[in-house]
Amino acid sequence: MSLGRRLVRVASPLAALGVWQLLTSLDVNLWLRFEQFPTVVEVASALADRIGTEAYWQDLGHSLRRIALGFLLAAVLGVAAGTAVARSRWAADVLGPLVEVVRPIPAIALVPVAILLLPTNEQGIVFITCAAALFPVLVSTRHAVRALDPAWEEAVLTLGGGRARVLFSVVLPGSLPGIFGGLSVGIGVAWICVISAEMISGEYGVGYRTWQDYTVVDYPGVFVGMATIGVLGRLTSTAVEALGRRVTAWLPRPAERGTDVPSRAPGSPADAAPTRTAVVVPVPE
Repeated sequence: MSLGRRLVRVASPLAALGVWQLLTSLDVNLWLRFEQFPTVVEVASALADRIGTEAYWQDLGHSLRRIALGFLLAAVLGVAAGTAVARSRWAADVLGPLVEVVRPIPAIALVPVAILLLPTNEQGIVFITCAAALFPVLVSTRHAVRALDPAWEEAVLTLGGGRARVLFSVVLPGSLPGIFGGLSVGIGVAWICVISAEMISGEYGVGYRTWQDYTVVDYPGVFVGMATIGVLGRLTSTAVEALGRRVTAWLPRPAERGTDVPSRAPGSPADAAPTRTAVVVPVPE
């Protein structure tokens, strides 16, 4: 990434904070009312006070544990169910209608179901988090598996490979880009729902603390919670994307826009015909 782009990415949030500070310090009250908003300085001061308390880090720990459990369950179940629906007619007939009926229901609407089914609020929040991330992963996996070139599977079968070899050598590796796309979406949706569930039925966590600050009219504390949620969401999403790039490092990467591409002389062999990349299929021993 060029230096100019890095500077723009740093300057963009700084400019937004500057506009926020200006509007709130001047108590601008046009169509939007900023006189009740805390300033950036007040939020920063509240954040500095919160970071030094044990309760702040306990809330972070509770929210991160709920996200980790719910998201890992959603990843395993979503990849397994999505692959099954894409590969098996029986699974598509049994699970497909259920998925399409349940998928439009917001995960936060499942709070009464979680309260009725599960014995503790903690388990209910993990259940809601899992439900939120499950369907993006499942649908992305289903589409990624169905989009695979059937020639790869036929090549493995021709060389004597069985169904397990096809699954682990062709289906799952070939679907990884689509799977990680669903995981990236799922982690964001999971944060939205875990915070909402903590606000409704939680006892600890960033969402619970943010709602408590709102009820006692501690607006700087509310914005501290919002900033914390944003940072945690960005870090976890970046971690998922970094893992996806590492796992799919064998894939060719498109050249980034704005980078210098070596020029070729007109009429060179590279311009005459595109180079084909061979697909290497592991041969069962």
